[in-house]
Formats: sequence, C-alpha cells, structure tokens
Amino acid sequence: MNHHALTMQHLARVTVRNLCLLAVAASSFSLHAANQVLTWGDLSQDFQLTSAYRKGVREIATGSFHCAAIQPDRRVRVWGDNRFGQTNIPARLKRTPVLDIAAGNVHTVALLWNGTVASWGPTAGTFGDYGQTTVPSGLKHVSAVAAGALHSLALKRDGTVVAWGANWMGQCDVPENLSDVVAIAGGAYHSLALRRDGTVVAWGNNAQGQCDISADLDNVVEIAAAGNHCIALRADGTVASWGAFGLATVDVPEDLVDVVSIAAGDYHVVALKADGTLVCWGFNEAGQCDIPEFAGKVKALAASGKHSMILLDTPPATTRRPAKVVARALQHVR
Repeated sequence: MNHHALTMQHLARVTVRNLCLLAVAASSFSLHAANQVLTWGDLSQDFQLTSAYRKGVREIATGSFHCAAIQPDRRVRVWGDNRFGQTNIPARLKRTPVLDIAAGNVHTVALLWNGTVASWGPTAGTFGDYGQTTVPSGLKHVSAVAAGALHSLALKRDGTVVAWGANWMGQCDVPENLSDVVAIAGGAYHSLALRRDGTVVAWGNNAQGQCDISADLDNVVEIAAAGNHCIALRADGTVASWGAFGLATVDVPEDLVDVVSIAAGDYHVVALKADGTLVCWGFNEAGQCDIPEFAGKVKALAASGKHSMILLDTPPATTRRPAKVVARALQHVR
C-alpha cells in the first residue's frame, strides 16, 4: 500500500473517531424554517442552519462533514465540522458575491462573481492537505465548481475542465481533448463530466466500475457522483447508475420515472420527481433514506456522506404533507 493510501486510512480513522465523540443527533432530521432547508440522516455535525443565517438561501451544497449555502445576496455561509478549517471563510470573501459552491470531505470551493475560484480548508503542509485548496494560478473564466473527497474541479466557460488536489488515482488527470463540457461532478477518487451532446466522461479510480460508462448512455441532462458510484439523469426522466455503494451494487428502482433532479451521497441517492415527491435508495444505517414529512416545493437537492438535504421555497406549514418514500435499507458493507 502506498504512502497516500496509508495517509488516507489515517485520515479516515481520525475522522470516524472524532465523529463518534461529536455525535449528538444521528438518525434524525432538522428543519430551519427561516432558511427553508431540511436535512436528515446523520446529523452528528450539526448540519442544521443556525440562527446566524436567517437571510434565506438560494443554493446548497454539502460535504461529508460540513455544509455550505449561498444567500440571496450571493454571500456564502458554511457550517458543520471545522477541524480542518473548511468552514473558515477567508475574510476577503465574506462580502464577495459567490455564484457556485461545492464541498469535499474537508474543504470548500467557491466560484466568485468575476469567474475566479477560491478554496479553503487544510492549509499548505498541514494534516489533510493534498493540494485541494491550492487553486491553480491564473485560473479564470470559470462557470461552475465541484469537489471530490480530496480534489477540486472547475468548469471553464469554454467547456474545458481543470482539476487539482489529491491525484494518486488519476482523478485530476482530465482526459486530453475533453471539451464541450456543461456540468462536472466529483466522487471520492474519480471525476465526472457531462458534455453538451448528452454524453458522459469519467476518469480516476475505476476499481468498482465508476468510470465504466455504458456505450448506450446518452441524452443525459444532469450528473452526480459520490463515493464509488455515479448517477445520470436522462432527458426522459429516467435515471442510470453505475459503480458501487461500498462493495455492493444497488440498482435504480425499476418504477422510477419523471425525475427532474438527482443528488448522490457516499452510499445513497436522492431523486426529485416532477410531482414534487422524493425517492431515496441505498444504505440507510443513519436514516439518510428516511425522508421526513415536509411542506413546500423542493428547489434543490444535496447529499453526501450519510445525510441528505433539500432546499424548500416556502417555510414549513403547521400541517405537513408526507413525502413519497422508497428506501432500501441494506447492510453496510465496508
């Protein structure tokens, strides 16, 4: 086993140990009405928004142990675990408009109003630093950002992709001549890109087939990646999945149709249907697939680790309507 693999195992052990010490509300859900954000699953990192963030939310993102949001005034807010500095927004950015946000295991990436990128978390040379917060010099004209476990991705306005950070499995080796990209996503140690023609490209770790894209996968309009698996939403509202949840392959529910948005956690998937209902499948040991009752229209999805998050367009009503739930609780294979 190489040095990087050993270091990652050490990082994982430290993370799991500290999570056990900090766990206070696992297998539950929280709702912060003023921000219209609902979170469920493993909430051991205090994933619910605090009273300091009562200005509303327009976009959400979540990593394994922390969450991020963009307010209506385009200012960014980050909360949750901060042992690696991933919630410490640089002072120069606290009043800077942010257009897109992404969260990795221990770092945060933001697209600024002028097309440049900022990232924070482990500082250079400290434990947990794999270069994921060291934005390439001269990077500009960016239109979107994404984050893997320990690497970062940027989509440029010309349809090309730039990646940096941990690269011992090739997750930052963007394929030569990759162009016409319209969306990006990062898994644990692999990366995903959606091209304008509806096809998907993947690179990096392929030990569990996460880069083996079916030749007949086309007409894709949205992608998601996490852990060792990938998800694609087709224009006809159907969903494709490949790779594995840990060591187990979990197929998309056979009757799943009319999907309009998707999000992927490390071992589960959340899908939003056209009628406003949610469907979740995968491992459920922390309740990440136990969708709670909610009121309001779902505007955005986010998932990572063992938790899920949605952004609602109205505060919760006194009487909540039940969400449609399709959860497959599986024994977690490690």
